[in-house]
Amino acid sequence: MAHYAILDENNIVTQVIVGKNEYDMLNGMLVDWESYYGGKRTSYNGNIRKNYAGIGYTYDTTRDAFIPPQPYPSWTLNESTCLWDAPVAYPADGQLYKWDESVTNWVAVPTE
Repeated sequence: MAHYAILDENNIVTQVIVGKNEYDMLNGMLVDWESYYGGKRTSYNGNIRKNYAGIGYTYDTTRDAFIPPQPYPSWTLNESTCLWDAPVAYPADGQLYKWDESVTNWVAVPTE
């Protein structure tokens, strides 16, 4: 099975559907399912268009990639992964943190 992202006029993903693979086994020929479904193919493992498409993601035609919405204004797009990077790396001390945009840093989540 293949997955296809249906896009609106601004290349925003509005729906992700399951469809057929490009090769039609019954007829033994290649089928352009992207044109048939009116969207772009996506894959769970990121082999196609960098990231698995989700509703609200943008399809970037220049990068040929699905890019998730920017989570915070201070985060920057990683050109290699087409994912958003925080300006400060997530701490690797085993604690749970959440992002606080007002201080542009990770803040420890209190544990009880």
